[in-house]
Amino acid sequence: MDGVHDMGGMDGFGKVEPEVNEPVFHHPWEGRVLAMSRAIGVFRAWTIDTSRYAIELMAPSFYLTRSYYEKWFLRNQNLLIERGLIDADEVAAGRALRPAKNLTRGPFTLADVEKVTKRGSYSRPAPAPAQFKVGDRVRTKNIHPRTHTRLPRYARGRVGVVERLHGSHIFPDSVASGKGEDPQWLYTVRFDAQELWGADTDPKLKVSIEAFEPYLEHV
Repeated sequence: MDGVHDMGGMDGFGKVEPEVNEPVFHHPWEGRVLAMSRAIGVFRAWTIDTSRYAIELMAPSFYLTRSYYEKWFLRNQNLLIERGLIDADEVAAGRALRPAKNLTRGPFTLADVEKVTKRGSYSRPAPAPAQFKVGDRVRTKNIHPRTHTRLPRYARGRVGVVERLHGSHIFPDSVASGKGEDPQWLYTVRFDAQELWGADTDPKLKVSIEAFEPYLEHV
């Protein structure tokens, strides 16, 4: 979807300023949010694409003024309520007010942690032969979906060259919209930086993105 989260190539936000010796977490609570996210993922109540879409739905005023893990925390809270695993009044109270919901996985022991937190494969059997091959010139479609997509705005309507095929994978755009896995071929497409950013860009630079087949068309 088009939103403030898709910031690649947008003007007005200044340059990226790396933090020298940046710690893994700036505050202890950030580590707890990451741990909670991994623990919640064990129950497979939603997919990684659903979780990304939940962050994209946040209001710009919140998205631009909150830290990375604050967004994760609100995402988890919103999805837990949406899925009926907790209730809003429990969030307000800061504690459980009712017995926990009966989840289909678990209970687990400490010995199970590595196994149950390991992410599964997103590869799926191909529904049809790949439409493109390495070396093909392709144009990305100038799409503006109202829901989740993995095609960034800066790369829409641009011409590039296929440099790698990754096989067929779950299609994030479909999964995040509740339309099923809809497996699609995944490619790496290389662009000249000037094609993306204009004539003032260093002509030696190349940019590669991973793009699903529905994003592409032959030139």
